[in-house]
Amino acid sequence: MGYDLKNGLWIVAALTAGTLLTRFLPFLLFPDGKRQPRCMGFLGRTLPYASMGLLVVYCLKGVAWTASPFGLPEAAAILFVAALHHRKHDVLLSIGGGTALYMLLVQAVVPRLPL
Repeated sequence: MGYDLKNGLWIVAALTAGTLLTRFLPFLLFPDGKRQPRCMGFLGRTLPYASMGLLVVYCLKGVAWTASPFGLPEAAAILFVAALHHRKHDVLLSIGGGTALYMLLVQAVVPRLPL
């Protein structure tokens, strides 16, 4: 099955339209001066925490707690994310910092541990 340029262009156009729609739709629905519904404020306050909770559950679903390294990289990254978020209150910084620490631990530290 060969590559079809026309198909590829349609896919790129659809992805571009979807991205633009999701980026500009909130500004079209809630322009300056128009009061936001209360549910939007609620979602803005709760979704960052819900997203972090979802990421924690997803990331821990396959951890072998009874085998080496006994979930130590995951536990260290979770504690780091919690401490960073408590100090800075920045969701993206917390998630990015925790991800960076976890990747450092599993790729550079854990392989060298005598477990």
